Amino acid sequence: MGADMHISSIQVQLTLTLFLISYGTSQLFLGSVLDSYGRYKFSLGALVVFILACLVIAVTRNIYLIYAMRIIHGITVAMIVVAKRAYFVDVYEGEQLKHYLSMFTIIWSAGPIVAPFLGGYFQSTLGWQSNFYFLAAIALVIAVLEVIYSGETIKHRTRFHLKKIAGLYAEMIRTTTFSLGILMLCFAYSMVIMYNMTGPFIVEHHFKFTPVVAGYSSLILGFAWMVGGFIGKALINKPFFHKLFVNSLLQLILVIIMIFSIRFVSNIYAMIFFAFLIHVGAGFTYNNYFTYCLARFPKNAAMSGGLTGGMVYVILSLLTYIVVAAIPAKDEYNLSCSYLVFILLSMIVMLVLYRLNRKSPLLDN
Repeated sequence: MGADMHISSIQVQLTLTLFLISYGTSQLFLGSVLDSYGRYKFSLGALVVFILACLVIAVTRNIYLIYAMRIIHGITVAMIVVAKRAYFVDVYEGEQLKHYLSMFTIIWSAGPIVAPFLGGYFQSTLGWQSNFYFLAAIALVIAVLEVIYSGETIKHRTRFHLKKIAGLYAEMIRTTTFSLGILMLCFAYSMVIMYNMTGPFIVEHHFKFTPVVAGYSSLILGFAWMVGGFIGKALINKPFFHKLFVNSLLQLILVIIMIFSIRFVSNIYAMIFFAFLIHVGAGFTYNNYFTYCLARFPKNAAMSGGLTGGMVYVILSLLTYIVVAAIPAKDEYNLSCSYLVFILLSMIVMLVLYRLNRKSPLLDN
């Protein structure tokens, strides 16, 4: 895109930044709208707007118009995601709800694995615009399927009253286990974002490999996240607190071994080996807490889903920036120290949860 439009790489990167910011912040507010006025019409309308925005990006040569369309992308994708998270809570209960929310997380995690390679293939063969034509085509197929098979699923509408909505958000945040769940999601996903920010630099500049190798390394760790999701689904009926505590403890042991092993073995294979296992644990944590947080407030499913997704993006953006600034992308040791920060934060939260669990065994139900 940069070469074709004669713009800088920073201008191109800003398109992604604007998408992520609008996607994260929109989730904080859209849930209340969807809980008040329904899911179906808004998600279908968002698909149509998303398609139009993709087509505009594909045909325009104005970077500022692309910026505007990427912001629209963030808002429309947020609306679709929040609506579909709420859909599962509307339709299913109990073990079925856990099953489908867990599957939702696993399928969502396939994006970081498939997208870079599929997008790179389209770009190299048909040009960068083909990515947006492809996204428009996929969204069109989904919209048609929505019209044929879907419909409104909301059972309890919440009157759109700002004071009442603010009170519901405050109630959710004051619910200790829900807030701790959001923090656990942040710590888990921050490990992935942190590697995406620092890993390629370490592979290319410290270990002196090509960007192709860095890409394959990211692919392997994306697969690790998915493996963690599948393990989480397989153990979905196991006691909640105990499996999460064991997972955090295993991550802590792995990162300590990683730090000490650098004295004896320091190469890309060792780094990816330990990072793979740590990312499996992160995917496991995210899968379990994502399901838990979304099932906490079934009568306000869109609000809780939007608050969860929005808060995760906002907090992890700040958290990863602070950690990467304090521990720069330099070598394998710095990477392991960054992992250690997030794992220790997870352990602290797990100890708090342990105390809560001793008072009330709800977490294991």
